[in-house]
Amino acid sequence: MAMTRELIGNAARDGDLAWVRLTVFGQRIDRAAGEGPGLAGLLREVEGRTLLDAASVPGERLATDALHDALGPAVSAAPSDERVAVAMSGGVDSAVALLRVRDAGHEPVGVTLRLWTDPAGKGSERVCCSPASVVAAREACQALGFAHVTLDLRESFRTAVVDPFVRGYARGETPNPCVRCNGSFRFGALLAFAKRIGASRLATGHYARIAEHRGRLLLARGADPEKDQSYMLARLDPRFLPRVWFPLGEQGKHETRAEARAAGLAAATRPESQEACFLAGDDYRDFLSRQGLESREGQVLDAEGRELGRHDGYWRFTPGQRRGLGVATGGPVYALKTDPGTNAVFVGSRESLARREVSSGTGRLFVPAERVEAKLRYRSPASNATVSPLARGFRLRLDEPAYGVAIGQAAVLYEEDAVVGAGLISASR
Repeated sequence: MAMTRELIGNAARDGDLAWVRLTVFGQRIDRAAGEGPGLAGLLREVEGRTLLDAASVPGERLATDALHDALGPAVSAAPSDERVAVAMSGGVDSAVALLRVRDAGHEPVGVTLRLWTDPAGKGSERVCCSPASVVAAREACQALGFAHVTLDLRESFRTAVVDPFVRGYARGETPNPCVRCNGSFRFGALLAFAKRIGASRLATGHYARIAEHRGRLLLARGADPEKDQSYMLARLDPRFLPRVWFPLGEQGKHETRAEARAAGLAAATRPESQEACFLAGDDYRDFLSRQGLESREGQVLDAEGRELGRHDGYWRFTPGQRRGLGVATGGPVYALKTDPGTNAVFVGSRESLARREVSSGTGRLFVPAERVEAKLRYRSPASNATVSPLARGFRLRLDEPAYGVAIGQAAVLYEEDAVVGAGLISASR
């Protein structure tokens, strides 16, 4: 049974404040009140509309910020085969994905996740989840007459992604927060929203594909190897794939920008979003220092335990790192591992980095597999390997040694272009 309720929204910008109070019966706005620049006209426009319809009404930025603060947690709709939720970052990829959904004859509804970013970062307004990006995404949708909803997930994102990133470095690991975010947190929130608004699918601007492989739908590499994002998405549960759409998976970035320019989209010239958006353009070491990891002098040791130099924090180093070690041995040396307990960094030759066996205690094989291509870091080439399932996870035996294998990074397994398994690296030798 429909009930009457009140929704409250607030916003602040450049010293100005705005608030709205919506009296809603079911999903329809009966009365709208509030104060702030530009609100009077916007509230007149949304009275009598459904919450989803109200999310398509443009207005002055502060006024729409306040309105959408009220709408975000409450908007829902009955299921519709034609409705598609589109994840919007404010960048060119998601803007073109929106066009693709529209041109396929669907009703797009944009959704942007407001995530926590470090306020001390150098580029906090340029990342994909900043207030400025939220506004850009909203304006891109509303300029085309489509609804846009913002979900404020700052605290849950910090708990689910940022805090494990900090704890991982404190343990001497090299975590990849983008794998945790994209393959779990982000898609979980987006798919839940898509269900709430009755959307049949979720579309995103990722450069990846979905392919049938050995009788099952699996994530697959994007057609452009330079932009392929399947590694970052690899932990996405294949059960969700029937509800996911990657409209850009068959093309490259240059084609996307050309499409955006031809359509006159403001996002056509917008720069790439940052990796690890919560760093807000800052160096991860500076971020970790602000999060409480202590800068404390320790030893740089060789494999025999001889001191070669000093450093100012073990967590500043990751396996394979060559720069910043501050030692001179007559030949190149690399960070091999760290010991958080003693604050020591161990270094050695490149040959000392070689690993033939890699295990993932959290790994999953999505289909049975024996021979795979294993990608062990985002920027590293894949290596041929034999995979063996374990009671928990899997083990890889590499045909050729890999260098710079780091605990906490993702091991993503491919057959041809299909992702047949993925997990976080827990050990190597």
